[in-house]
Amino acid sequence: MIPRKTSDFAETAFDDETVVMRMSDGDFFAMEGSAHAIWNLIDGQRSRDEILAGLQRDYAGDPAMGEELDAFLTSLRGAGLLA
Repeated sequence: MIPRKTSDFAETAFDDETVVMRMSDGDFFAMEGSAHAIWNLIDGQRSRDEILAGLQRDYAGDPAMGEELDAFLTSLRGAGLLA
């Protein structure tokens, strides 16, 4: 399971975009497209493989999707947005 650190950020979603503000320093992260989809799938209940399955369902199973997901999860962890 991949949980968000909900106490460490504030977020706003509109249309096909989510904007997250890290509370510690006010940095903003805008997520559109597949990043927005991944963020919505990260609910603390799904594993990496379950998130990947959801993406493959919505984005026609791009073969590089697993690597891209892993890179994005790593960047979210590095930004302190995931536990």
